[in-house]
Amino acid sequence: MTERAFIPVRIAVLTVSDTRTLEDDKSGNTLVARLEEAGHILTARLILPDERAQIAVQLRDWCADPEIDVILSTGGTGLTGRDVTVEAHRDVYEKEIDAFGTVFTHVSMAKIGTSAVQSRATGGVAQGTYLFALPGSPGACKDAWDEILVKQLDYRHNPCNFVEIMPRLDEHQRRK
Repeated sequence: MTERAFIPVRIAVLTVSDTRTLEDDKSGNTLVARLEEAGHILTARLILPDERAQIAVQLRDWCADPEIDVILSTGGTGLTGRDVTVEAHRDVYEKEIDAFGTVFTHVSMAKIGTSAVQSRATGGVAQGTYLFALPGSPGACKDAWDEILVKQLDYRHNPCNFVEIMPRLDEHQRRK
């Protein structure tokens, strides 16, 4: 079997927080460091407040940008009243990647036990773009990246990965 070449993916990072700034955004910094270390390209980075409509607008704008393949958001996936990132993501999704949340919970269980049930991490696809909503803790971002995303966003990962099907994500929108 021939070795596949690495294909860098263009990734936007969105931190959802009413209090964070770029200077103290540990979770966003964790994601940026890991994606760049893996050889991917950071194409955009923002911090937005916990406002569902504002988050959804930004996600849609980034999905419409042909220079962005993947959106990683961090924060707002918990159970409190201001945690609306998951709802904003689902407002945008064309298809949800149901198993992402399941696998994330499995990974989290090994680290934090039953506290993993408090996360609502999710993934989906819209306009040919992958979107993943991760919890706002640096540890959770490390776990999601190190245990799931670094592999699924690597074209060399077998038996399958997200990158190899990227060209077909929006095939339903093309003319036949």
